[in-house]
This record gives sequence, C-alpha cells and structure tokens, in this order.
Amino acid sequence: MSTTKKIGISFVMPVRNEAKHLAEAVEAVFSQEHKGGRELILAIAPSTDLTQDIASQLKKKYQTKLTIVENPAGDTATGLNLAIAAAKFEAVIRVDAHSKLCEGYAALAQEVFQETGAANVGGMMVAEGESEFQKAVAYGYNNRIGLGGGAFHLGGNAGPVDSVYLGCFQKSWLKKVGGFDPKWVRGQDWELNKRLREAGGTVWFEPRLKVTYYPRDNWPALAKQFFNTGIWRGALTREAPSESAIRYWIPPLLVLSTIFWLPVTLYLLVIAFAAMNAGDLKPATRLWLMIVLPTMHYAWGIGFWWGLARGAR
Repeated sequence: MSTTKKIGISFVMPVRNEAKHLAEAVEAVFSQEHKGGRELILAIAPSTDLTQDIASQLKKKYQTKLTIVENPAGDTATGLNLAIAAAKFEAVIRVDAHSKLCEGYAALAQEVFQETGAANVGGMMVAEGESEFQKAVAYGYNNRIGLGGGAFHLGGNAGPVDSVYLGCFQKSWLKKVGGFDPKWVRGQDWELNKRLREAGGTVWFEPRLKVTYYPRDNWPALAKQFFNTGIWRGALTREAPSESAIRYWIPPLLVLSTIFWLPVTLYLLVIAFAAMNAGDLKPATRLWLMIVLPTMHYAWGIGFWWGLARGAR
C-alpha cells in the first residue's frame, strides 16, 4: 500500500434522505478498530427528511473526527469525489448510510492492502431485512435466483475481480484515474473499477469483508430502484459491450420473451417453486417473494433495454 506521512483511514459516505439509518452507519464506522488515525467525511446532498439535523448532532458528538461537506449537485459520484478530496489519509473506505460495516472491516482491509497492493479492495454485500417484505428483498439480493450471481452477493474465493461492493481504495489510484465519473448516476462503482483495471490497478475481492445492507422496504421504491439500476446497466453495456457478463442479459431476455408471447407460465412456476423452498423464511416472506422477484427481474430488464437504447443521458 502506498505510504504517506499520516497513517490512517478516511471513511467517506455520500448521504441523502438517510435519517433512518445514518446514526447507525456512523456509529459502525467509529466502532472500527485499526492501526492509525481515522476520520469520517459525510457528503450531504439536499434532503427532505431530518438527515441534516442528525448529521449536525453527530458532528457535535465526534467533532474533529467527523467532517461534513455539502453536495449541492446531489448525485452519489459528486458526493464521493468531494469527500475524497477532503480526505487526509491514503486509505479511503467508502461507506453508505444504508449499510453497516462488519466488526474488523477496516483492520482487515489494511491487511489485504499490504498483502496485495491492490488499487481497490472490497467484499460482500449481506442484505438484511426487518419487515417481511424487506426480508424477501434481502433474500433476492443474497440468492442466485434474485440478482443472478456476482461474488459480492454470493461469495467466493479471494482474488482479482471486475468489481466489488463499495470498496477500500488507495487515494493515489483514485487521483490517477480521475475519481468517480458524475456522468454515471448509478453503476459508478463498476465504471470506476473498470478504469482502475485499465490503468493497471488490481480490484481485489475479499469475502471476509462483509457489509450489512438494508434494501428498499416497499414495492414502489423497489421497482423504481431496479428500473433505474437497469437503465444504467444498459447504458454501461452500450459503452463497454465486451465487459457485459451473461447474467446481465437474463432479465432483458425475460422481458423480450414476454413481449413475444413465449410462455411466461414456466417462469412464474419457477418463481413459485423458489419461493416455497426458500430456506427458513416465514410463509408471509415466501409469499412476498412471488412479488419481489418478478419486480426485480422485470423492472431491471425493462430499464436495461431503455438504457441500452438511449445511453447515459
């Protein structure tokens, strides 16, 4: 890992309308144990809930350890760039207010940096839910039938990969490639990792690094999220078709098969079978799966075709 005069970790967190989870996410950061100093930089976008008030209270509690920067543009990429610019340490760990780092996350990230010299190190997104609906969404995130795969959802062996969840970066590498690109409203992490790899850096997956993620807790929010994510995945595929994994095409092809009246009954039977055999979930959660999984697939698939057609606009 690159060395600087100041040894420590800068945690960066883009925040917008996260009053429900912000305090827990911040407490999880400051509970981390690792060698050297630490700081947390919150990039606050214009919010319509109590996010700003909660951030101000947290600032009073942690004082110089917590810095707040304003992100009037509102998008995630710009917020991350502003926070990274304010970071004083070489090691930069991205955190989301919708997530919580596992115990020992920062210390382990430091070890992996030293062992691999990677430009970016990341681990697994472990989705959890509170309501039965949210638990069904979490199951979709953590299961191949939901999001279709990817090491940071399902796990796997440590090693170089195309992309990881969130990420622990070397700031010098972020400067080298120009940071996050605000052009990408979503998928900015994948696009950044692509540029890191093209510049000769390594993106390293470490399954012991786990981040708890709280997914959307209602149907309209879930459908909107997956539709928008599909749009930007389609746009990324349009820009870099050779980098598009086969799994990205499964929901779009499902949508296409429905348009051309190929049997959707078989798909629904598969979903019903998967829901009824979904581990230790309660019956209510299994019933929600019959709605959640098709929402994920169809919203994402429709968005993908739109993004593929129009590009990053």
